[in-house]
Amino acid sequence: MKKYSATTIEKFLITDDGVFPNHASLPVLLYRNVFSQGEKKRDTAADIEEIFAENNWKNAWRNGIYDYHHYHSITHEVLGIYGGCATVQLGGEGGIAIEINKGDVLIIPAGVAHRNLSFDKDFKCVGAYPDGCDYDINYGKEKERPAADENIRQVVLPANDPVFGFDGPLLEYWK
Repeated sequence: MKKYSATTIEKFLITDDGVFPNHASLPVLLYRNVFSQGEKKRDTAADIEEIFAENNWKNAWRNGIYDYHHYHSITHEVLGIYGGCATVQLGGEGGIAIEINKGDVLIIPAGVAHRNLSFDKDFKCVGAYPDGCDYDINYGKEKERPAADENIRQVVLPANDPVFGFDGPLLEYWK
């Protein structure tokens, strides 16, 4: 049995909406309550940063999620929630809205638009990138494409799942 078998994993495949490239082949992954399981909870910002770094997802930051649509064309992104809850929209204006809570992890492929629709006063997350990559911010402006599309095609798959390492579910869903 794999070490993540108790984790609920949700997948969202989000395709190009004409404004945002999104990602037709890599789904957004949501690991529910992954950091709050077991006897020893590891759900503080420092815990989450440490777990991400152990799995080579670095260049970490702590904050919230922007309240406007944006995406990254040169890297994938992971968000580990260490406080409160928020509703995040994925895919642009016509995209889906999902609720994320303390203990959840959201893994966003390069190109997928995301924004914070609403949040409680305690909402906080840690963000990080595979191999400690730098990141860019794109806003869905026409002039960003086709360069952003080419950047997205060049982004390599991560070697490790940000939470479970070299044999985590990310490597099963992203091929």
